[in-house]
Amino acid sequence: MQYGEILKTLRYKYQLTQNDIAAILNISKKTYSHYETQENILPIKHISTICNHFNISIDFLLGLTKNKTYDTNKNNIDKIEAGKRLKEFRKENKLTQTDLANILNTTFSSIAWNEKGRNLISTPFLYTICKKYNISADYLLGRIDNPKYLK
Repeated sequence: MQYGEILKTLRYKYQLTQNDIAAILNISKKTYSHYETQENILPIKHISTICNHFNISIDFLLGLTKNKTYDTNKNNIDKIEAGKRLKEFRKENKLTQTDLANILNTTFSSIAWNEKGRNLISTPFLYTICKKYNISADYLLGRIDNPKYLK
């Protein structure tokens, strides 16, 4: 994932400090600093907030595409829709919950909770799926309907 450098580039471009971004995310500067250096993993909820603030796609922030934005971007992530799309993706690729769990090095129950919309998929799992299967993170999280797959 390349979000650390992209965060830093955005911050410089808009002449913001780490304190400014931390205030947008309602977190401490130290916590934000650890996201920018990628010492800590940036959670999906903060990714969404950053993308909304800077009007960029999640795919761009995660370094999956050079497309900064999509025409029909929704601002909110719906856990239920994200779960449905994860399940749809899994079935299209003929994967069981256990298969996907093994790919992500997690438990099948974690995948089941994601698919039911009880938990939002974690950033590393989302990135792994998107990178391996060339699918859009924005699509999987329900922020866009097209494109489903990245070029």
